[in-house]
Amino acid sequence: MSSEPLSVVVLAAGEGKRMRSTRPKVLQTVAGRPMLAHVLDAASALQPEAIHVVYGHGGDAVQAAFADRSLAWALQSEQLGTGHAVAQALPAIPDHHQILVLCADVPLIRPSTLEALVSEAHGTLSLLTVVLPEPTGYGRVVRGEGGAVDAIVEEKDATPAQRAITEVNTGVMCLPASPLRHWLGALDAGNAQGEYYLTDCIAMARADGWPVHPLVCADPWEVQGVNDRAQLAAVERAAQHRQAVALMRDQGLGLADPARFDLRGELTVGQDCFIDASVMIEGTVTLDDDVHVGPFTRLCDCHIQSGTRVLAHCDVEGSEIGHDCRVGPFARLRPGTALAERARVGNFVETKQARVGADSKINHLSYIGDSQLGAEVNVGAGTITCNYDGRKKHRTRIGDRVFIGSNTALVAPLAVGEGVTIGAGTTVREDIPADTLMLESGHLRQIPGWRSRGKD
Repeated sequence: MSSEPLSVVVLAAGEGKRMRSTRPKVLQTVAGRPMLAHVLDAASALQPEAIHVVYGHGGDAVQAAFADRSLAWALQSEQLGTGHAVAQALPAIPDHHQILVLCADVPLIRPSTLEALVSEAHGTLSLLTVVLPEPTGYGRVVRGEGGAVDAIVEEKDATPAQRAITEVNTGVMCLPASPLRHWLGALDAGNAQGEYYLTDCIAMARADGWPVHPLVCADPWEVQGVNDRAQLAAVERAAQHRQAVALMRDQGLGLADPARFDLRGELTVGQDCFIDASVMIEGTVTLDDDVHVGPFTRLCDCHIQSGTRVLAHCDVEGSEIGHDCRVGPFARLRPGTALAERARVGNFVETKQARVGADSKINHLSYIGDSQLGAEVNVGAGTITCNYDGRKKHRTRIGDRVFIGSNTALVAPLAVGEGVTIGAGTTVREDIPADTLMLESGHLRQIPGWRSRGKD
């Protein structure tokens, strides 16, 4: 890193018309977080003196999204180009600082690349470039004798020979603050875009005898800008691939298909964990050793302990799952669910604010909400807890070793004692003491020759 104090300027004022969205472009998400958040994280890793964000379109929403961060905000009320944008932040930056200029729509930039770029400047200028086989649309990096950078020429202003250059400007550069004030003041908008280009400062610096140190970025995805939905989708896949590779290499995660894996948060895994195809991770998720997650499953803000299997097509959110449990397929565990060791929640079962004891089973077609189940409870198919009376929720408490027959309705508030057996088809409205058989036996009638109304 350079010894000079560092200020970072993030250009985030663009409207992003090609997104066709009411949301500011810099708040469009990659890997579940706004693009600007990724750039701010990379900048913060350098521990700069300050981070200045130049905002414009949707400024209130952008500022509100990062209200918890220590940022300096500079308004660009008119979109007059990148040089004009940096000029809005410059009054708050001391002359002796180096200025690292970043773009808020380049979310995959790595801190290590930025550290190398700042070090390359040595108190002068450095420029991050990339070589593209198809450079259309980008400003070309013009080099002179000995490979020195002489200028950056925007494509609309370039000659045919300059357009043949494949090394392009990424928009990321590091410049000294004091001479930058002079160069920005000398900019003019006499170009095809009618804008004040920050890149014109490179030619001015060379004319004033300042060296420009280029750094070629090895990974084009790091500097890929996002201007429309297609580019956003492409960057999303690149971000997911980066995360998948890191998890496999750094934590030993097994992935059936890294191309069909989505992480939109933080994932920590133990040894011998495996995630099948088309699984989505959101929020903060922890998998202990030997956890397997089946395909087409979503995990959000949950902790799954060792040996557990989450089968296909499950949705698990805000839940704590114990050792050696089985969940799914097609199970939905809503926030507040906690499964003790070896509990089972099977197909088409929904739980919410439910604590399920060790070795208990809810295997089929049931809803268990606002409930506490003891150990070794068996919940039959079609069982529901009726926990809402139209005004507030009520809890159901079920003791150890309770057997609940199929198609049972448990009307809360309710307490079921240990060792109770409830017959199939029963509606329970009152507490049941321990070791009781509960049956509901209505009188059945058969009427032969019956025809439904409306049928011939």
